[in-house]
Amino acid sequence: MKPQYLVLAIAFVAPASAGAEEQRAPVSQCQAIAQNTPKATFASFSGAAALTPAVSEGEDVKLTFLGHSTFEIETPGGIIIATDYNGWYRPATMPDVVTMNKAHTTHFTLTPDPGIKHVLHGWSDVPGEKADIDLVVGDAYIRNVPTDIRFSYGLGGSQENGNSIFIFEIAGLCIGHLGHLHYELTDAHYIEIGRLDVVMVPVDGGLTMGADSMSRVIKRLRSSLILPMHRRGPPVEAFISMFGKDFDIANAIDDSITVSMRTLPKKPLIYVMKGVQ
Repeated sequence: MKPQYLVLAIAFVAPASAGAEEQRAPVSQCQAIAQNTPKATFASFSGAAALTPAVSEGEDVKLTFLGHSTFEIETPGGIIIATDYNGWYRPATMPDVVTMNKAHTTHFTLTPDPGIKHVLHGWSDVPGEKADIDLVVGDAYIRNVPTDIRFSYGLGGSQENGNSIFIFEIAGLCIGHLGHLHYELTDAHYIEIGRLDVVMVPVDGGLTMGADSMSRVIKRLRSSLILPMHRRGPPVEAFISMFGKDFDIANAIDDSITVSMRTLPKKPLIYVMKGVQ
């Protein structure tokens, strides 16, 4: 099944010599122009081949809710990714990649298992800079879109670009994790994010944003599959109440879902994992 909002990739790659080929950033297949200019597209002006993830061995991506804001993402090629990794909620298999954010200590650890090959911070430790992630691991391309935070209980106070929305491009799917999002997104953010077929969204109703603000972000993103996280019970219900007949709601009987481009819901679906109910 084709995604509802498939847009040509954005690619501006400077010409590079053969020796510099490995230094080129990957090209996103998910980035898109903001929806208020839906007919506009970007084109590539470089003849150089883009760095792309390995071809997936299949089309199914498995997402498992482990707890709080941590999901395990398993690619068709067997790459294991853990989001907002804090060391408490761990995949059964050592992850190849972990992402972190720093608003709370429940979203990061400074002592990850040394066996984890790629530890991606959603913030920069250099004052005035922001995290800039463009990484290919197996059949996954991982990038980030920085956003500001109001506070950090773990590593200092408010910070510009202190949070990252992590985006995982796998088997044609555009999968986003909003992290500890504190502010509604700007048009510039939406352009940088592009298309998200699947989005993991915090629904605590206060520590990140209220249900009304967070629902506006989700409605603008127009993802096919919406996975609440970060709180259970009444806050989840308050978030769901913000959506009308244009969205379907389903309560899962477990904490995993397998999805592909072919099986994406035709109508946006808010899918509440068992551990979030």
